[in-house]
Amino acid sequence: MVNKTASEMKFTRAIVRTPCRNMNKGLTSSNLEKPDYNNALEQHHEYIKALKYCGLEVTVLPADERYPDSAFVEDTALLTPHCAVLTNPGAESRKGEVAIIRDTIADCYKRVETIKPPGTVEGGDIMMVGNDFYIGLSGRTNEAGANQMRRILRHYGMNGITINVNEALHLKTGSSYIENNCLLLTKEFRKEPKFRLFEQLEVSSDEAYAANSVWINERVLVPHGFPKTKALIESAGWETVVIDTSEFRNVDGGLSCLSLRF
Repeated sequence: MVNKTASEMKFTRAIVRTPCRNMNKGLTSSNLEKPDYNNALEQHHEYIKALKYCGLEVTVLPADERYPDSAFVEDTALLTPHCAVLTNPGAESRKGEVAIIRDTIADCYKRVETIKPPGTVEGGDIMMVGNDFYIGLSGRTNEAGANQMRRILRHYGMNGITINVNEALHLKTGSSYIENNCLLLTKEFRKEPKFRLFEQLEVSSDEAYAANSVWINERVLVPHGFPKTKALIESAGWETVVIDTSEFRNVDGGLSCLSLRF
């Protein structure tokens, strides 16, 4: 396993998309309230400010009412140091989101690959650890899609490693790599053999949502309202930046879902 340390990893840019008014019609498995659109816009604005605070230049794409889940841009692509890969979302209602971000990705990368049917992949199922990319086999990412992704990664000198996801929506719903060999995870992934070499920081079950935290350039974005996870991350030596994503949580969205970082 090749793990880059924090000093070796650097993000410079991010892509986000403004939430649309139809976001309350998005896919969700939760029994939480429908999101408040105006509050979601304010939270999204604060999220962009946090990305900029972490040193990123942020491209903000316009809202698209055709796709209620389109603010969750992470699922549409994988952006690596060597190439971009446009995905094929497992949720039928989200497949069109790839087409509306294609040109933006092409403006940023000379090498753009594509996952083709019957393969499905969503970016929330892919966790980057240096040159290793852990690919969750979930309800949204299938074996055919994972195999395509692994072949693409190998072509560019990177590695794809599959992980079974049985409970979480995506791999990164329950695990987040926060550099220096530290892996934030929920109970589901604690005994995963492929994670045994990491320093594991287990998130308590009552704060499982906060397992989706995001390392960016020596800081970690953490969702608001999860003090134990915040303290756990700080105990590992990181500065935390707390962001309220409660409206997005109501439609199964987390911190990493809201941006593509590269």
